[in-house]
Amino acid sequence: MKTTPEVTLRELTLDDAEERYKWCLDKEVTKHLNMPEKYPPFSLEETRAWIDMCINKTNGYEQKAILTGEGKHIGWIDLKNIDHLNKHAELGIAIGDKAYWSKGYGLAAMREMLHWGFEELGLNKIWLRVEIDNEKAIKSYRKMGYVEEGILRQDRLRSGEFVDRLRMSILREEFVYESKI
Repeated sequence: MKTTPEVTLRELTLDDAEERYKWCLDKEVTKHLNMPEKYPPFSLEETRAWIDMCINKTNGYEQKAILTGEGKHIGWIDLKNIDHLNKHAELGIAIGDKAYWSKGYGLAAMREMLHWGFEELGLNKIWLRVEIDNEKAIKSYRKMGYVEEGILRQDRLRSGEFVDRLRMSILREEFVYESKI
């Protein structure tokens, strides 16, 4: 059985800006991310400003850096659209360092963020939106325990065309933290 790699989630620092900026220059990394239709999508200064807002909790995002077991920064994960009244939030994730794609790091990071969201924030449901042609991501979300709620028709404008997104969610009662994926 394949073991899940070790990851740690930590608060963002301004030192993360240069790596984040570099990753956002890679169109393969950003293809399925909600980014402005320009290149580069953000300047280094805009990237720093975004991270500063995350650090100061002024943009509604609970965003964390994803680190490998060896401490290498490889991406980010967040909860946003947090609804404390109804106890749900939207998850977003990106492994920016392509050397770590398809090796279980995204699943491991997701498991840690789900645990944090359910236990620390007291959420009942964590949902996401994923483009219907992002089959690799959909497969990993299903593996984590996410279930499909429905299709959001023409939900994202990507490269001048509207694409459908699938809405998926996992409930607190469905999530098992100790499970090996």
